[in-house]
Amino acid sequence: MSTLQTPFRYDYVGSFLRPKKLKEARKEFDQGKLSPEDLKKVEDEAITDLITKIKKLGYHVITDGEFRRATWHLDFMWAFDGIGHTPTKTGLPFHDEAAMLDDTYLVGRVKLTGQHPFIEHFKFVKQFEDENTIAKQTIPAPAQFYAQFTMPFNRTATEAVYQSDDELEDDIVKGYGDFIDQLYAAGCRNLQLDDCTWGMLADKLGPAMYGTTAEGAIEIQKKHLEINNCVIANAPKDLIINTHVCRGNFHSTYANSGPYDGVADVLFGQENVNAYYLEFDDEKRDGGFAPLAKVSGDKKVVIGLVTTKSPILEKKESVIKRIHEAEKYIPLDRLYLSPQCGFASCEIGNKLTEEEQWAKLRLVKEVAEEVWG
Repeated sequence: MSTLQTPFRYDYVGSFLRPKKLKEARKEFDQGKLSPEDLKKVEDEAITDLITKIKKLGYHVITDGEFRRATWHLDFMWAFDGIGHTPTKTGLPFHDEAAMLDDTYLVGRVKLTGQHPFIEHFKFVKQFEDENTIAKQTIPAPAQFYAQFTMPFNRTATEAVYQSDDELEDDIVKGYGDFIDQLYAAGCRNLQLDDCTWGMLADKLGPAMYGTTAEGAIEIQKKHLEINNCVIANAPKDLIINTHVCRGNFHSTYANSGPYDGVADVLFGQENVNAYYLEFDDEKRDGGFAPLAKVSGDKKVVIGLVTTKSPILEKKESVIKRIHEAEKYIPLDRLYLSPQCGFASCEIGNKLTEEEQWAKLRLVKEVAEEVWG
C-alpha cells in the first residue's frame, strides 16, 4: 500500500471532463440501449485512460475523475436508504444558468445498508497505485449531506421523517461512519470532503438561503462544524481527511460569492481537517488571503489559483505573485497549489476542452516546481 499523503505541492480537486465516448454511453444507458455491464466497460476504459494521463503528467494523486457519477454529491446520497430523487423542474439557482440536478429529498430515515457503490469505484482506482501515486476518494462533506435536507426547500419532507434535526444529524454521522469503515477496509487512506455549505454561509445572501438571520447563520456554522468534526473524530486516526470548500461549479458558472472572513473563525480555526482546498481564482468572488491567518495549528492550505471555469490559461508570473501574497498570512511550507475546483463537478462539465484542461494542470505543476523546488 502506498504511504503517500495528500495534499501535494501540485494537486487537483478531483473531477475531470468526461470523454465524448463516455457521455454517449451514459446517454445510451439512460435510454435503455446499453446494459449496466457495457456501461461499466466504457467507464473502466475511460478511467484507465485518465489515470494513465495523470501519471504521465507527473501528478502523485489519482482519482476516477468522478466518471461514474452524474454529480459530485447526489450520487453519494442516493446510495443511502431514506433518500428519494426525481428529475427537477426548476433546478438550483446558479449565476447565468440553473443547475438542472435531480430534486433530492428524504423518504425515510438515513441509513447505509450493505456496501456503498463508491467502495467498488475506489477499489478500481486503487489497483493503479504505485510508489509515486496514491488514490484519494472524494465525497460530499457530512455538513453538505445535512444541509441538503435541512434547508427551506426540503423542510416539509424532512419533518415528515424526523422529529428534530439532531436525530437527522445522528443518523448521518452513523451512516458516514459505516461508509468510512468500508472505505478504510478497501485500503483508502486519503479522503476528501467536498463542501459548498461554507461558500453559502460566506455569501451575503447566506442567511436568506438558509431561511434565517445573520445570528442564526452563525449557529448553522457551528452545527456544520459539529457534524463534520464528529465524523472526523470517529474515523481511523491514520486516515488523512482534507476538505474542499466550493462556491458551486456547474457548466462554468457558480452559486455563491463572498470573502472567507465571515466563516474563517469557525472553518479555519476549528474544523479538524488535515488541509483545506480553497477557491481563490477570482478575487471579486473569493476575497483576499487575509482570512488564512485564522488557519489553526499546522493545517495545510491548497490555494486554487487556476480556474477550471475558463479556457484562458493564467500567466505563470501572476500565479507565482499571488502565492507570495498568500505567504504573508500563512508560511510557504504550509501552502500548496491546485486548480480552484474540479473540471466537471457534474456530468455536463465546464466550458473548456480536454486539452485546455490538461494545459491548466501542466501550469499548476510548472508553477509549483518553480516555487517549492
